[in-house]
Amino acid sequence: MGRNMKPIIPTLCVIALSQTTFAAAEPAQQARMLDSAATRPHDLSALTMFINADIVVKVIMIGLLLASVAAWAILIAKTLELRRARQRVLGEIEKLSNARGLAEARLALGNGDPLTRTLLTEAAREMRLSSDIPSVSGVRGRISSSFGEIQRAHAIAIKRGTGVLASIGSTGPFIGLFGTVWGIMNSFIGISKAQTTNLAVVAPGIAEALLATAVGLFAAIPAVLIYNHLARESGAYLELVSNVSGELLRIVSRDLERSSHVPTSVHAAE
Repeated sequence: MGRNMKPIIPTLCVIALSQTTFAAAEPAQQARMLDSAATRPHDLSALTMFINADIVVKVIMIGLLLASVAAWAILIAKTLELRRARQRVLGEIEKLSNARGLAEARLALGNGDPLTRTLLTEAAREMRLSSDIPSVSGVRGRISSSFGEIQRAHAIAIKRGTGVLASIGSTGPFIGLFGTVWGIMNSFIGISKAQTTNLAVVAPGIAEALLATAVGLFAAIPAVLIYNHLARESGAYLELVSNVSGELLRIVSRDLERSSHVPTSVHAAE
């Protein structure tokens, strides 16, 4: 048994010596491993970069993507709303164009557009309150002022939701830039830990950081375009609302002039 142990002892010494050499050469080996990893191709697809990104960068990109979805949802909802409102107003203008007075206008409209009914109701209320005032121009001015207030309130209501688009368009790039700064900061921390300046090693982290800016622009640019489009569409619709208001003012003017001639005709008959 003593003779069998003799070949094992030199072998153990060789193993111990090799382990000591390996431990001494470990930093150099790490550097070679990093260089070897740098030469291997990296998967830099958008999905892979998102998965490998820091949690803060992930939260920012998810928030920006949700903002982009909200912008497109607002576009669809407001487009349908404006289209229906435009069709109603065009129908109201056609009905009012042949009305000789408020009574005929009320019969022609029936249960029409709520905005037109509000304008008509306000005109009738003001004429009732001003029935004992002989000044026709004063009544017309007060009705015009009431119509202006109703139109301004309706303009605010029809533009509701577009402010979100303005916020996304103005803040999206800066939020994405914050994610980029955070990601690059983490990349530099990784450079210091890896103790290498090889660009291929740190490039994936920087690419992941830059993806946040790309997502910010992806959310902001459509939001600005959608906001401008809806602003034009809202302006065209509000112009039609102004036409309805003008048509009702002309109808009111006819009624006022008819009522102003009644006393004269009655006095002449007497």
